[in-house]
Amino acid sequence: MAKGFAYFLVLAAAAAVLGYFTLPVNRVNMRSRLVMLGDFNSDNMWDSRDAALLAAFVADPFAGPADTAYKADVNHNGLLDAEDIAFLEALYAAGDPYKARAKSEAGGRAFPYPREFFRYVPDTEYIQRPVIAIKHPAEDASPLTFLKQVRLAGKGGYQGALLHEIYSEGIRFTLAYAKRAPWLDPREKVYGDAKLRRCAALWAAGRHYELLLDITGLTEDAETLTVKGQPPFVAQSLYFRDHLRALLESPLYKNYTAGKAPAEEVLKAIEKYALEDMKLTVDLVNMEAPRNFLELKNYADRVRWQYYKTTSTRRDFRRLLLFAQYDRRYLRAAARTTKKLADAPLENHNLPMVLLFREALAIKDGNKLAAVGLVDEAVRIPFAWIKSIPRNKLPASVALENFLLPGNKEDGSDKSRHWNVFGGISLYKSPEASLQLALAREVNDFREEGRTPKAMTEFIRDTMANLNGIYYVVSINPALLK
Repeated sequence: MAKGFAYFLVLAAAAAVLGYFTLPVNRVNMRSRLVMLGDFNSDNMWDSRDAALLAAFVADPFAGPADTAYKADVNHNGLLDAEDIAFLEALYAAGDPYKARAKSEAGGRAFPYPREFFRYVPDTEYIQRPVIAIKHPAEDASPLTFLKQVRLAGKGGYQGALLHEIYSEGIRFTLAYAKRAPWLDPREKVYGDAKLRRCAALWAAGRHYELLLDITGLTEDAETLTVKGQPPFVAQSLYFRDHLRALLESPLYKNYTAGKAPAEEVLKAIEKYALEDMKLTVDLVNMEAPRNFLELKNYADRVRWQYYKTTSTRRDFRRLLLFAQYDRRYLRAAARTTKKLADAPLENHNLPMVLLFREALAIKDGNKLAAVGLVDEAVRIPFAWIKSIPRNKLPASVALENFLLPGNKEDGSDKSRHWNVFGGISLYKSPEASLQLALAREVNDFREEGRTPKAMTEFIRDTMANLNGIYYVVSINPALLK
């Protein structure tokens, strides 16, 4: 009996091994969706209705979702170019990819095989919008008067890619600007005109990378910002930031860092700008330490903050991380860095944070509190003990990827957290309360770090990041987002 049972176990084990290696099983848990390129109305056909939708898409390639733009790049080169349009027009005219291919080949022209119009897109793939590489009608009326020159200067290689992206971003801005222009506030127009002049100067100087980022900033302003209903306090915050930036380069600050002027003079200058720009009276020398979260009234705010952080799902993190790893515009913005400690004015940081926050808003369906919570989790500072945990056990985080964080590497996630946290506090409390708390915290850090010039520089840079966050988190209008 025992011997028979042993034989049975051996046979069962052999059958299990045989089954494991021969029976079809799901070895890879990958989820994908099948995309039919050129089928803009998703009716599984290519016809005149798709042709009409293609024409509407080409007229405004940025009005719809990225999935629509993805369907237009049928030659898979990352561009929306004349060949894409020609392939799709031939496909729509024939209604059948085999017929379209046969007709093209008869005329001596290449045409994709039918299966090339289908793509499996896994959940882990980031859908990138193709870069516009066709002459767009908006070029002629663009306030960026050099766009035609950009298009004609296009070539291959790295430089050519930059020029293609400048042209594409310029068209995107032009279309967004045309929609907003009739209702622009005078302040918005003055601000926009100054940026347009800077873009023209950058083009004339051949500073193409800086030009691309400046146009991207203009696009973000046109697509997401509005001063209508904006509190005057928030409207003034960028003036305060610019005064702080100028202070870092002033003779006073040079004397201070050289030991020829006391810290109190620098603090008094900051107080002066706070009063002139923000109508905020502060005494930085004698300012009290920030509020204590151990007090019940303050802890209640922290509980709400933590609640919105916990609404971030693994899917949310995956989407934000894919954006940070692959989005062309974000990577261009985050790539601009300077040599170590050479970004005192904090010029490399704000645009990628704006893009990151915009994506978080899209992920969280326009809920700013939830978006702040998502970004807070994504750019958090990993504690030392986290290093002892295997990497594959850690949740995904932008902060774990140094090259994905906005700004210079030596800043790590610090300035990003400042931007997001004090922008978020503006929503929970008010912009005024947020800035007052920020100043109290920064000046307290300055004292605790020995009142050194290095600590003063970080106090000012942190305050600049806080002001950027307050301005953009409050001013971005979720209703304007696509």
